[in-house]
Amino acid sequence: MKAWEVNFDGLAGPAYNFAGLSFGNLASLKHAKQKSNPKHAAKQGLAKMKALADMGLIQGIIAPHERPDLQMLRRLGFTGSETQMLVKAAKQTPEIFLACYSASAVWAANAATVSPGADTLDKRIHFTPANLQTLFHRSLEPALASDILHTIFKDEKHFVHHTPLPKHHYFSDEGAANHTRFCQDYGSEGVECFIYGRHGINNSHHQPKHFPARHTLEASMAIARLHQLNPNKVVFAQQNPEVIDQGVFHNDVIAVGNMNVLFHHEKAFLNTKVLYDDLNRKMSDGQIHFIEVKTAECSVKEAVESYLFNSQLITLSSGKMILIAPAECKNNLRVKQYLDYLVQSDHPIQDVMFFDLRQSMKNGGGPACLRLRVVLNEQELAAVNPAVFINDTQYARLDRWIEKHYRDALSADDLCDISFLTEIRTALDELTTILNLGSVYSFQKN
Repeated sequence: MKAWEVNFDGLAGPAYNFAGLSFGNLASLKHAKQKSNPKHAAKQGLAKMKALADMGLIQGIIAPHERPDLQMLRRLGFTGSETQMLVKAAKQTPEIFLACYSASAVWAANAATVSPGADTLDKRIHFTPANLQTLFHRSLEPALASDILHTIFKDEKHFVHHTPLPKHHYFSDEGAANHTRFCQDYGSEGVECFIYGRHGINNSHHQPKHFPARHTLEASMAIARLHQLNPNKVVFAQQNPEVIDQGVFHNDVIAVGNMNVLFHHEKAFLNTKVLYDDLNRKMSDGQIHFIEVKTAECSVKEAVESYLFNSQLITLSSGKMILIAPAECKNNLRVKQYLDYLVQSDHPIQDVMFFDLRQSMKNGGGPACLRLRVVLNEQELAAVNPAVFINDTQYARLDRWIEKHYRDALSADDLCDISFLTEIRTALDELTTILNLGSVYSFQKN
């Protein structure tokens, strides 16, 4: 049965801000506390979605999370009216206050790990929301991420939703940012490759020295079991601890795969040759094309600054493979020179398209961070909530909605304003109607 790889992109919310919360994410730390532009952030992401839809790809959208997370503030002992809670939290514990306003849920690559029906024993698509337990601000996301995924993929005949793994350092899970599926055709059984940063139980193995390794082998192994994957079609490989210490907080900052291609930096993995051998051995219906970028061509520092590998690698209906890269790659001389060479050489990647995602990039997320990939066949596609797909009509509705509700500038001082909270809720309430999500936010249930 014909199948497509569908990108479901996170949309920046009305409270999109630069809090600088993500230790290990150099761009996030660099731009901490600067004024953000939520309107530009949302429109830049939406424009990329529309462009991919116009290329013939099926493109979906994942709604923003509710921010601030007032339920968490109450759990942590803040009392009084909503305004009083916000003012108290901002004054007493600014780090917690900013965490409850975190914009990081826009990066849908961390929302879950997804295995298509072609790979699973019961032939259904399996979703496991990431627990994101390493960083407090991200640990607020799994419950709502799970609820939103349930509203998009409801039909139990086709979709299985697991609960997030236990929030314990054994099972640190950062979702699809550390997961890639290789196949000859999207509808055929593939090889699922899980990249981990550290061992959860035995910490005597290689680990970074400065920044945290956020994803564990034990988490990946648990998801492979939950998703009923064929062990002969699963590969586990460790990320190079040295590059984590250089700002590669997820594998998708240093490597990207699509179909039978793996595009990566030579320093991405701890043991590249073993990974190559494992993938080729388990890819029984053909070989994988490995495109390894040498340090002499592009340093790890340049890769992190430009987010070269946080590009999306897509295949058009014609079979042409294109790299969807951030504009920063075009503006970096060495990276641009490498990409010019790449598309002119004998490699499967035939073209590069650059997109302005500056607001997301300043917060530490590029094109690949923004999207969750879900392979869907015809029957599964028909079972998805149709309102989440981007077409001319939905694009126009969403663009008008952003124009109506989003601010052009947002500073930390704006976050305690009760009128801003009303703005956010009004916007999200209207969005749930546009996307047919029902009452998914807590303020809609009170």
